[in-house]
Amino acid sequence: MKPHVLSLVLLGASALAGCNDPGFRGVPEVRIASAAEVAQCRPVSVITNEPGVYGPLVGHEAERYARNKILESAKDAGADTVVFDPVTPGEPVYLLRAQAYDC
Repeated sequence: MKPHVLSLVLLGASALAGCNDPGFRGVPEVRIASAAEVAQCRPVSVITNEPGVYGPLVGHEAERYARNKILESAKDAGADTVVFDPVTPGEPVYLLRAQAYDC
């Protein structure tokens, strides 16, 4: 196989792998709720994640990816609901923290 064709095949394969990554596609089996909505639910675990990239151009996407990875971890732990700790709007997010619940 020619080098440029192999590069295209590898690029396509990595793009498809990204489509299956819950960090990109989300986790529809786990909902995000407020603290008031989980009063009758069983706490499962506290989950944290660092976005890893900051700044106005990619920071929001990195934060969204990190939130989705928390949802994936919650699902893996047996939770169906997550309550994220509040963040200050407009400020960089260096750490996301959430409580996972089984409702």
